[in-house]
Amino acid sequence: MSDPYDNTPERTFAALPPAHGRGFAQSWWGQAWLKALEDAAMDSQEVKTGRRLARAGAVGAVSVRPGRITAVVRDRDRTSHRADVLLQELSEEQWDRFLGMAVERAGHIAALLDREMPPHLVEDAAAAGVELLPGLGDLEPECDCGAWDHCGHTAALCYQVARLLDEDPFVLLLLRSRGERELLDELQVRSVPRTETETPGQEQAYEGVDAAEAYADGDILPPLPDMPPLPAEPGLPPSLDTETDPASGVDPVALEFLATQAAREAHRLLTEALRAGHEQRSIAAELTLPQDAVRLAAGVPDTSVADRLTEGSGRDREGLALAVRAWEHGGTAALDVLEADRPAEAETLARARAALESAWEEDQRPALRASRNRWTAADGRTQLRLGTDGRWWPYRKERGRWAPAGPASQDPATALALAEGQE
Repeated sequence: MSDPYDNTPERTFAALPPAHGRGFAQSWWGQAWLKALEDAAMDSQEVKTGRRLARAGAVGAVSVRPGRITAVVRDRDRTSHRADVLLQELSEEQWDRFLGMAVERAGHIAALLDREMPPHLVEDAAAAGVELLPGLGDLEPECDCGAWDHCGHTAALCYQVARLLDEDPFVLLLLRSRGERELLDELQVRSVPRTETETPGQEQAYEGVDAAEAYADGDILPPLPDMPPLPAEPGLPPSLDTETDPASGVDPVALEFLATQAAREAHRLLTEALRAGHEQRSIAAELTLPQDAVRLAAGVPDTSVADRLTEGSGRDREGLALAVRAWEHGGTAALDVLEADRPAEAETLARARAALESAWEEDQRPALRASRNRWTAADGRTQLRLGTDGRWWPYRKERGRWAPAGPASQDPATALALAEGQE
C-alpha cells in the first residue's frame, strides 16, 4: 500500500487475498458504495460474476486517484482485462463548503482520523450541498472487454474497493479529489483562530517572537515532566470491611462493586484518550432496569452482587451470561435481538430474502429454515437473526440455548461465517 501521507494524487493498494467465507463491506459506508453499484447495474448476473471474481482474489493491485479507480481483473480462463470505475470529483466550491463544515465540528475530524465515516458527517456534508457517497448511476464503468455497462470486471473492482473503504474512508475522499495529507493540512489551516475581519482562506498576521530569543529562553524554563506511565490495570478501591457497622440502608458489598466499576470505567476512558489523542465521543442512551443490570453484570461483579443483578435482569444465571455476551457484542441492539422473537414485516422480509439470495453463489448457498425473524441452518447448530435495522446477528447453539456468536453484519454470509467460527 502506498504512503497515505505522500502528496502525490494517487495511491496504489496491493492485491487483497481471496475472501472465501466472508462478506464484503462491513462498514455502512462500504455498504453504501456497493448499493450504488448494485442499484445501477443493468445485469444482476454481471454483479454476481464480479462478486465471485473478487471473492476468488482475481482483482490485482488497485490504483486510486481523483475521479478514477483502476485494476487488472483476471477471468476464470486466466485472460486479463483493465477495469476502470469513474466517480465525479468535487468542485473547489464543494470542497470549500465541506471543509468549512468539518472544521466547525471537531468530532468529524476525529472520526476521519479514526478511519471512520459516521452517518452524521455524511448528513452534515449533504446539508452543505456536498454528496460524499456515490448514488444511483454515479459509478461509471469502463472496461477493455467492450461492455457498455457494468461487467463482471468493473463489478469485481467495486467489490474490492468496498473492502478498502472499510479500512480507510480517505480512499473515497481521494476519489473525490482530495488526498489525506492535503485534506488534513487544509483543515489545520482553517482551524487557526482568525480575527473578526478575516475571511476563510485569508492568512492572518501574528506578532512573532525572535527565534534566537525563544531558543535562549528554553534554557531558563524547566523542562516539562515526563508523563507518568498508565497503570496496566485499574486500581482497587479501599476496602469497606471495617470494625464499624454500616449505617442503615448502606450495603458495603454493593458500594465496593460500584467503586470498582467506576475505577474500571475511568481506566478505560484514560486509555482511550491517551491512544486517540483527541476528545472522546460518547453516545448517551436511556436504559431500562433489566438492560442496566446486564450492563453492570458485564463488570464481573462479586457473587452476592451478581445474584442481585441476576434478579434485576429478570433472567437466571445462564440467561444473564448470554445477555452479557450479547451486550458486549452490540449493546441494546444486541439485547433486543437476543430477546425478540417477532414476525418480520413484509417489506423487511422481502429485503432479507434478497440479501440471502445474493450473499452466496447458487452452488454455495446454505439451506436455512425461516421462522419469524430467525433463519436456522439445516444442522440446527447455527442461526441468523435479523435486527430491526436490517443487520444480521450470528447465533450458535450451546448447551441447548442459542448464544450470540459475534457482532452484527450487513452481510448474512459474514454473519453465518462468524456463527460457524470461520472468522
